[in-house]
Amino acid sequence: MVGNLPVPKYADAEKTQFAVDRETGAKLFVVTLFFMEEDRAEALKITVPETGLPNGLKPGVAVMPVELFANPWARIFNGSLSDGIAYRADRLDLVGGGTPTADAT
Repeated sequence: MVGNLPVPKYADAEKTQFAVDRETGAKLFVVTLFFMEEDRAEALKITVPETGLPNGLKPGVAVMPVELFANPWARIFNGSLSDGIAYRADRLDLVGGGTPTADAT
């Protein structure tokens, strides 16, 4: 389920230059998705090219990430290790007509 509207991804800390797909040149956006399974939910920030964002994308809408890829990363900054997983999808497909679920608020 979509948690927020797409937010532009920037290539620099000053937010003056959009991050773009290396192959297509499409602007990249970040969308928070909630993955729900039985009695738990997890929020994931997923990078998606502008060309992969469907019309009707809004909070509460059910979507299916297509070609979802998880890329583990790690870096040392000021002597401290930071690590995580970066998620990327080729596109998001609306599920069930793109209407919010009954219990989404």
